[in-house]
Amino acid sequence: MAIKVFAENLRDLLLAAPAGPRVVMGLDPGIRTGCKVAVVDATGKVLATHTVYPLEPRKDWEGSLHTLGLLCATHAVNLIAIGNGTGSRETDKLAADLIKRIQQVSPDIKLEKVVVSEAGASVYSASEYASKELPDLDVSLRGAVSIARRLQDPLAELVKIDPKSIGVGQYQHDVNQSELMRSLGTVIEDCVNSVGVDLNTASAPLLSRVSGLSGTVAASIVRWRDANGAFRSRMQLLDVSGLGAKTFEQSAGFLRIRGGDNPLDQSGVHPETYPLVERMLAALKKPAAEVMGRSDVIRALNPEAFADERFGAITVGDVLTELEKPGRDPRPDFKVARFNDGIEDIKDLVAGMTLEGTVSNVAQFGAFVDLGVHQDGLIHVSQLANKFVNDAREIVKTGDIVKVKVLEVDLARKRISLTMKLDAKPVPAGERAANNAYRAPAHGERATAGRPTATQAGGSAMADAFARVQTKR
Repeated sequence: MAIKVFAENLRDLLLAAPAGPRVVMGLDPGIRTGCKVAVVDATGKVLATHTVYPLEPRKDWEGSLHTLGLLCATHAVNLIAIGNGTGSRETDKLAADLIKRIQQVSPDIKLEKVVVSEAGASVYSASEYASKELPDLDVSLRGAVSIARRLQDPLAELVKIDPKSIGVGQYQHDVNQSELMRSLGTVIEDCVNSVGVDLNTASAPLLSRVSGLSGTVAASIVRWRDANGAFRSRMQLLDVSGLGAKTFEQSAGFLRIRGGDNPLDQSGVHPETYPLVERMLAALKKPAAEVMGRSDVIRALNPEAFADERFGAITVGDVLTELEKPGRDPRPDFKVARFNDGIEDIKDLVAGMTLEGTVSNVAQFGAFVDLGVHQDGLIHVSQLANKFVNDAREIVKTGDIVKVKVLEVDLARKRISLTMKLDAKPVPAGERAANNAYRAPAHGERATAGRPTATQAGGSAMADAFARVQTKR
């Protein structure tokens, strides 16, 4: 069960909405060591790095704003990614002040800020791959680069990190490790193949997750690209050392080329079915560029009319579906959670508040939500909806942006109880002791008759769940 939950959470995280090809400034919060800054272009290339010291001990708030403002103006930054580690709320306020000042000078500039999970960023920074990818950058600055890139494309960046370091699993050290890695590896490959990979921008770790491509072949593709420039056609893959006909057959359909010689190369249509598409285009008397994405034209074609011994009607139907929405991305549209102003610490929370947050982890008993206060809150499964819910994943998944109400805040134990039933009443202080008297059954222990109802458990089981799951890395 733990492996299944880990795999499902990882899938949700990898398929989170990408911000897309935008210039992003990544901020890796820090207090005494300073806030690390990295600006990357639309393709993820590092444009500039810096370290600012807005907090203790220097308290150079104005100087930090000036430096960040210059970086934004120089590189036309339009999105700021803020890591959710220590100092994130203070850094978020710094970014808010920066946006306010820039818009006072240039009201037309649209600059947004987003707090993102920095889980695994430090692991990536010290990894062998990071040292090869960013050899000229200090380890501390590589984390800011990773934070910026994972906002652009979570899938492309997170595949570089050991999934066990991303922080969405439970009891991961207590399960069969080989089975865990096999399950996680399958999830990553499924996600990569369902989204597709840009052949001219993908890193070697991302390419190695494509069906049929090994790490060695992925590295060969990157070397060929560095030596010869961007791929213009999928057929050029056959020129790559170590990539034979069989590997090409397995991988070509998942590799995309945008702006290449053949418009079909940017779609999920496999090269072996290009002759089929050519017959369709001949029947329509139109080039591929005028047909792809045109539902009215494509739906007028009868799959049976193009079926033959090589391509059956089902295959023809799949090709038509892909032509209708070429290179479609199965991931949702990019949205950001809006943290409430003035809510920077668990002490600022009051029962009854309505907040917006991002689901950071999901277990069967409930979901953890990042509210931007350094401590995730828990929505117990009984508080997810006004109906019976057996598994929290029926309602929410990792990365979802949700609106919640604070039921209870336990400052002593740093526990935040939340509900998605916005008409629910906060837990009165007098009931707190009675709720906390309930003890969740230990591993292997059957629940007793004294177990509270689902409604009662909304407060008490949440407290016990906090003790069982480590929510902050």
